[in-house]
Amino acid sequence: MFLFCNPPASLNTHLVHEKDQFDNLEKHTQWGIEFVEKYTKFVKERSEIETSYAKQIRNLSKKYQPKKNSREEDESKYTFCRAFVTSLNELNDYAGQHEVIAENLTSQIISELSRYLQELKSERKSHFHDGRKAQQHIESSWKQLEVCKRRFERDCKEADRAQQYFERMDADINVTKADVEKARQHAQSRHQMASDSKSDYSSYLQKFNQEQNEHYFNVIPNIFQKLQDMEEKRIDRIGVCMKTFADVDRQVLPIVGKCLDGMTKAAESIEPKTDSKQVVESYKSGFEPPGDVEFEDYGQAMKRTASDTSLTSSREAKEKPVGKSKGKLWPFIKNKNKLSLKLGSGQEDFSHLPPEQRRKKLQGKIDELNKDIQKEMDQRDALTKMKDVYVKNPQMGDPASVDPRLSEIAQNIEKLQFEAQKFEGWLAEVEERMPSKSDTNRRSGLYETQNNSTVSNNSTVSNNSTVSNNCAQDRERPLSSPDGSYTEEQNSETQVKVNINPVLPTSSTPEFDDEFDDDETLPTIGTCKALYPFEGHNEGTIAVAEGELLYVIEEDKGDGWTRVRRNEDEEGYVPSSYVEVFLETNAKGAMTYI
Repeated sequence: MFLFCNPPASLNTHLVHEKDQFDNLEKHTQWGIEFVEKYTKFVKERSEIETSYAKQIRNLSKKYQPKKNSREEDESKYTFCRAFVTSLNELNDYAGQHEVIAENLTSQIISELSRYLQELKSERKSHFHDGRKAQQHIESSWKQLEVCKRRFERDCKEADRAQQYFERMDADINVTKADVEKARQHAQSRHQMASDSKSDYSSYLQKFNQEQNEHYFNVIPNIFQKLQDMEEKRIDRIGVCMKTFADVDRQVLPIVGKCLDGMTKAAESIEPKTDSKQVVESYKSGFEPPGDVEFEDYGQAMKRTASDTSLTSSREAKEKPVGKSKGKLWPFIKNKNKLSLKLGSGQEDFSHLPPEQRRKKLQGKIDELNKDIQKEMDQRDALTKMKDVYVKNPQMGDPASVDPRLSEIAQNIEKLQFEAQKFEGWLAEVEERMPSKSDTNRRSGLYETQNNSTVSNNSTVSNNSTVSNNCAQDRERPLSSPDGSYTEEQNSETQVKVNINPVLPTSSTPEFDDEFDDDETLPTIGTCKALYPFEGHNEGTIAVAEGELLYVIEEDKGDGWTRVRRNEDEEGYVPSSYVEVFLETNAKGAMTYI
């Protein structure tokens, strides 16, 4: 970096010019350092923005993550909910990439530039120190040369004055010879001093010229070259950092692309039909639609429909005792502008729910209890092993100290097992009455019924009663509703009441007989063939032999029983899984709705 090619004619002018150039370079390099500091601050603020953005994205993802409660767990079965959770997870990973950007900006640019700034300032200071030192040296040499020159000039003038004085003394005849000799010797000494000054001046001038050439052709150009290299290195470092600034973003683009692809894939995985079927499965009640309401001829007694699901008149409701009504509860009947059925609240056995929902709730409760039982058993096993270790090594602990905890765990297990058995009994009751139950499961349940067909005479109908542990009694007898929990009572204003645990009535009149009190004999709607023998111990049932052919007068309405007739006098219910039914083409079959 040669800021000038040839030195100016005047050395003083050149020194002033050189000093000005150093001042200019000092200002320029200081501006370069300030630019590096400004760029470092820019990258630092960008890093802080990335960190803050990543934090906000993470908080947003965390805010909308599903909570660990039953509602969120139920939502997880829908594809669009799972897709949203996947998108949140991908968004969380996306935020992580912005954190990577911030970390790389800090480590690859900010830290490097901060370290480089210290080196740059130190190097700049060193170069300008060398420059000022060289300037001071050449100025000092120039001043010394000026001193030698002035001394030589003064000695020459003194020698000339001494020579002139000697010549005047030598020409004056009145001056003694001694004075002339003294003047001559003084003139000679002055000439000698001038000669010495000339020699010193000549020697120092030669030395100064060499130093000046070294200063202007080596020292100063080298300093300027170092400053030029330093400036080029600074500019190059800024360029590298700007490239790194872009590369940091580019490095995370593949992972960001994968995050976006994951969101797209999650969105494409949404299946509307599957979700709608899941809704149907979740809220399927298991109720049957009511039968047609026949025309009421007030001149004659009202006839009941074959499906026995029509709403009875207020007059007949008053005549029949409470709890004997055979009407089905429609799931959307309102009582005083309020829904009678409220999912998620009610009795412990979930009898307030429709059959399908009750089955799911009971199964979930059983699974939960089984997990708790397994957890307690694991704790028991661990404590048992600890006790064995204490027995073998008494110095490690007292075996008796574990016994209270083992007793507590045993009691907990016993309680949980009792609860599980209770819910399993309710579940078996519901599954026995589910219309969608397979024939194999029905048949196995009915065999168990025949082995345990003992009816309790002390059971009573109560809205708040619990389910009897003898579930076999409830399985064999026909029920007035699909899940044994819904009956209907009518008066001047329709009221809906829930019967939690219906049992066989203790009155002498069988419950099935109420359905045989119709004024007219029900028409046949098909035939059936008995696949297995059935003894029919309970009231309202009829015994059949294997292979026997019977007439069907009322098909299964979801409670697991079919009404058949052997002759004009013998009618009754048989398990639907025990017979093979052949309905007539014009007969109306039972339908299950959600």
